[in-house]
Amino acid sequence: MMKKAVILLLLLSLVIGIPVLLKYRNANSKEVEVTTPSERVIRTSVLASGRLAHDDQVRLSSEVIAKVKQVLVKEGDFVSKGQLLLILDDETFKANVEQSKAAVRMKQIAIDRQLVQLSNLENQWQRKKKLHQQKLLDDDAFDAFSSQLELAKIDVESAKESLLQAKAQLAQAVDRLNKTRVVSPIDGKVTSLDIKEGETAIASTTNIAGSALMTIANPESTITEVFVDEADIADIRIGQPAKVVAIAYPDHPIEGVVKSIASSAKTASGRQGLSFLVKLDINKQQGISLKPGMSCRAEIFTQSTDPVQSIPLQAIITEEKRSENLVERHVFVVENGFSIKKPIVTGISDDSFQQVIDGLTLNAQVIIGPDRTLRHLTDGESVVVK
Repeated sequence: MMKKAVILLLLLSLVIGIPVLLKYRNANSKEVEVTTPSERVIRTSVLASGRLAHDDQVRLSSEVIAKVKQVLVKEGDFVSKGQLLLILDDETFKANVEQSKAAVRMKQIAIDRQLVQLSNLENQWQRKKKLHQQKLLDDDAFDAFSSQLELAKIDVESAKESLLQAKAQLAQAVDRLNKTRVVSPIDGKVTSLDIKEGETAIASTTNIAGSALMTIANPESTITEVFVDEADIADIRIGQPAKVVAIAYPDHPIEGVVKSIASSAKTASGRQGLSFLVKLDINKQQGISLKPGMSCRAEIFTQSTDPVQSIPLQAIITEEKRSENLVERHVFVVENGFSIKKPIVTGISDDSFQQVIDGLTLNAQVIIGPDRTLRHLTDGESVVVK
């Protein structure tokens, strides 16, 4: 009878004591948030900013100084290669052409006259040669006439060179006259018109009013130009995929691909340090109107994986072992109500997730927070999952 009473007492103690013990333990346990490793595609990326631009565009400027006589297009017009766009005042250039033509005619007349004179001298020289052979003309007189004939030949050659020079000047005058008629070098759209009738076009001088006439671009050649920091440029390769977001259309990401990478670094306007210009081809988008000059952001994906085991970045704790010159990464997992430290081997990461190559099972309860608790957590502490 006593034995049964003792057994009942022990059982009663267990029934009452275990919940009390668990309650006491939970009261001293740290609350944690957990997740399990998941399979996902991880892509590393480089962020950059820039603007939209046309890859196939020309900025027309005048090659002569003249007043604009007539503008035949307006901004937004589509034009064809060879189409006349603008006419400059050509009166002065026409006068120069006529003057150069007159100079050519005068040079030709001078040559014709000298050729007649040369022919007469050659006939006279033949007669004087016979007289000299018959001893009827002394050597000095014959030599003097021979020299006169040679000088006449030289004068003819000089006149011919002068004629060539006059013809070259005529060609230049005609070329300048032709440049008063500005034509489109490509098929495209007038994206900017920078001069009006009555204004003076300045010959090919940058940053001076009148030096730019208009810009023509192929509207189908829209690209993105971004500046990549020199610290990231080694990761960029032609053909890498990218995602572009124009500031005007934040909810419409555009797929793109790296088209070209500048071979030299520059200091971009408004930026500190050196960066490289990277051009991205982008896909056409329905429902949005992309315009050159729009600001944009680009995410260039430098590496990508098949679906791999990964965990959130905030779960990973990094420790530097200076004595061994090593960096160790580990996580804490929940096992039987305790935090267990697990060293892991990691691969690539994106902005949110890290690939785990070794160290975790797929059903592991990985502690991801709260951040303050996780940063002060140690191996073997009592924890309770929220």
